[in-house]
Amino acid sequence: MTYHRSRMLGQHFLKNKEKLRKIAASLEVKKNDTIVEIGPGHGELTKKLVTRQQTLNTRIIAIEKDSGLAETLRNSMEIYGDSIEIIHGDALKILPEITNKLTKLKAESYKLVGNIPYYITGKLLRTLSELETKPKIAVLTVQKEVAERVAAKPPKMNLLAASVQIWAEPEIIDYILKKDFQPPPKVNSAIIKLETRQQTLVTRSDDYYRLIKILFKQPRKTILNNLGALKSKKEILPILGKLGINPSNRPQDLSLKKIEELSEVISNQEV
Repeated sequence: MTYHRSRMLGQHFLKNKEKLRKIAASLEVKKNDTIVEIGPGHGELTKKLVTRQQTLNTRIIAIEKDSGLAETLRNSMEIYGDSIEIIHGDALKILPEITNKLTKLKAESYKLVGNIPYYITGKLLRTLSELETKPKIAVLTVQKEVAERVAAKPPKMNLLAASVQIWAEPEIIDYILKKDFQPPPKVNSAIIKLETRQQTLVTRSDDYYRLIKILFKQPRKTILNNLGALKSKKEILPILGKLGINPSNRPQDLSLKKIEELSEVISNQEV
């Protein structure tokens, strides 16, 4: 019954021990770290994380949406006492509350990890971007295509990459085959590491996100035509010229730095 509910939640449990080891290593766990795990499932990764708990004095907070899995994991982890907490809940809803508590407790740092259901990837990345205190490092198992979009550079820049890279440095650690999961998903996966920047690259993030939604709304159109929805072409052309951006290029040709500069110039003009 628990297995059936887990499948309904879109969970695929990673069974490849080498990939689990890579995920744990990518977190770069240090002494006194707090690790927030999303979707621990049967505890395949959780068990690897707790093996070093005693020597590093780490704390683990695991958030599981499936009530049956949460209870089973809670029972199996009782031997570790207060160093690990299993929370039954929806990570998308409770992450802000949990991270705020970590800040109040003055945790030296916290890191986030998760083999997450693919259908929540976009929402989770958006939730992370909006957190007041972001994890120092986030390591996520996501759909291969999504990982490649997040880590993309020109000439493959896209809305998702521009949304994430403004606050984090992405790195694809490894790829995972369908057969490495039980049950196997329909697509291959990737382990992506997001290292939070010390400060966001823009001063007015609301203006930045508004810009990139317009800029990438129709990727096949030119930069000039897309930005026409924001300002007149007569106003846009001098801005692009000043920044050395070819108005006939497409949005995917822009570097993050150029998008950031474009956002700042347009924002300053609107003040």
